[in-house]
Amino acid sequence: MKTTEVKVRAARENDADAAAACVRAAFERYVPRIGRPPAPMLLVYPAVIARGQAWVAELKGQVVGVLVQYETEDGFYIDTVAASPQSQGTGVGRALLVFAEAEARARGYESLYLCTNSMMTENQVFYPRIGYVEYDRRAQDGYDRVFYRKSV
Repeated sequence: MKTTEVKVRAARENDADAAAACVRAAFERYVPRIGRPPAPMLLVYPAVIARGQAWVAELKGQVVGVLVQYETEDGFYIDTVAASPQSQGTGVGRALLVFAEAEARARGYESLYLCTNSMMTENQVFYPRIGYVEYDRRAQDGYDRVFYRKSV
């Protein structure tokens, strides 16, 4: 699969089930490690989509990735980046992050931020490799989180 074939678009109401299924499939491997579902698995996707906070990566009409992002008092926040298991390692996640960075710039932000669970050690290698800088570690909403920021 080429990432050039992947189209990122705003999620629509009828994408809610596919988005939830994609996120569930992407994050379920972390449940035993964390001891409970990661926060993205608990989002109510119809509501997130209705608020205009969700985008999907689509390949040949199939949802292969999900991005949830929005503005907070701390800046532009990437809440969720998920790639379906069959598309992991193909650049779908990176395409969603590039999209988020462009969206942050378009909205006038100089940086954006995200967090990952401290038990998702793969992310703690990946995010710094693509320019994210760790700036905090703290418990939030019952999860131990590692926070990263990137200038855009």
